[in-house]
Amino acid sequence: MTADREDPRDKELSLLEHLDEFKRRLVVSAIAVALTTTIALVFAIDIVKFLLVPTGQRKLISLAPTENFSTIFHVALMSGIALAMPVLLYEVYAYIDPALHKHERRFLLTMGPLVLGLFVLGMAFCYYLLLPPSLQFLLTFGGEVIDNQLRASDYLSFVTTYILAMGLVFEMPAIIFALIRVGIVKRSVLTKARRYVFLACFILGAVITPTPDPFNQSLVSIPMYLLFELGLLLARFGAPRSAS
Repeated sequence: MTADREDPRDKELSLLEHLDEFKRRLVVSAIAVALTTTIALVFAIDIVKFLLVPTGQRKLISLAPTENFSTIFHVALMSGIALAMPVLLYEVYAYIDPALHKHERRFLLTMGPLVLGLFVLGMAFCYYLLLPPSLQFLLTFGGEVIDNQLRASDYLSFVTTYILAMGLVFEMPAIIFALIRVGIVKRSVLTKARRYVFLACFILGAVITPTPDPFNQSLVSIPMYLLFELGLLLARFGAPRSAS
């Protein structure tokens, strides 16, 4: 264990040094998001068209003079955050790096592609499998007396937040695997908590899902619980021999 601590990055940092390091990582992250948002702004109209596909509509309505600009910028910002995710994840890793052992550093670096892959998979899952039934329910509910015209700011804020949130939810297996692998939590503890996790997934699914019907809530909750089980399965084969 002592040999793992010979790296210069293992030195103790004072509170001020921790704050300075945190500020530096935050600045780098903000610059990355600003750059990716600028790039996304160039393609924002195409992104909006792509987000409109599940509705079957070609245009949205705007009810305020500044709504067009603010909505397009919001789409670019959310897209920029998604594009900057590799940098954001690396900055989180770099901030906690001094507190890690060498084997923990190697492990977290190898987890990078998996984490990014799950994030992209989560966004794709939301766009192709969750959005169509959710929008079908929302746009047709009360259709006999209500003509639902989609407002740009409301619809695009809802869609981008929904997609980004599901991308983050899909990180669950990687997070569980990492926590068990570095010894922060034991696999046996999470295994015994299955029933509570199952309940929590359905509660969280009800919060995330924009519709009140059980079908759409299950489309979120069941995959969420299966992601938890996937994390436990991965940890079973990837955890250290001494881990439970």
